[in-house]
Amino acid sequence: MALKLVLLRHGESVWNQENRFTGWTDVDLSDKGVEQARHAGQLLKKHNCTFDVGFTSVLKRSIKTLHNVLEELDMLWIPVQKSWRLNERFYGALQGLNKQETIDKYGEEQVHKWRRDPHEHPPAITEDDERFPGHYLRYNDLTYRELPLTENLSETMDRALPFWHESIVPALRQEQKVIICAHGNSLRALVQYIDNLTDEQVTELDIPTGVPWVYELDDRLNQVRHYYLE
Repeated sequence: MALKLVLLRHGESVWNQENRFTGWTDVDLSDKGVEQARHAGQLLKKHNCTFDVGFTSVLKRSIKTLHNVLEELDMLWIPVQKSWRLNERFYGALQGLNKQETIDKYGEEQVHKWRRDPHEHPPAITEDDERFPGHYLRYNDLTYRELPLTENLSETMDRALPFWHESIVPALRQEQKVIICAHGNSLRALVQYIDNLTDEQVTELDIPTGVPWVYELDDRLNQVRHYYLE
């Protein structure tokens, strides 16, 4: 029997709506994002999906999306594990900037590299910047080396994969039904690993907000097939 894993990018956030780089900034869902989350839950219910455990980042747009999904499924009681390792990619000094204005200033080619090239770093912040994660209680357990000033997709993958192996894989091996509600780039990092995508392939991958992506995996956790729910 194939193991099932559902990946879900959080619903639209206020800064998605305003076309801003968000990263680790803890912005809330927009009204549309709440509706997307509820609709995702309704889709999962329509397809008779149930879950034993959930995983999210420590950012409210991810946490609230999963909460709304589980509420639609009447499954708020299942355990949910939160980890900074599932956070969105840390966009450094781009966080809070309007994407179009950034393109106007730096050029479309450079901004495309910052957004999509797995090895390209956005401009870094400094530790005295209010956006530095070291200022926030939720990151008190992180080591100095784990607190980013900027981050590329490859580094997002590097910090997401230990959580995949240490927390998510054991649940799947116990044949638990798993839902991961996270972010565009942390999910792209997991998809690159699961599907063994090249850097070029993952550059073209775009994961829409609020649409459940179902993986069927064999007993070695290799992809059998995957599809979006409609």
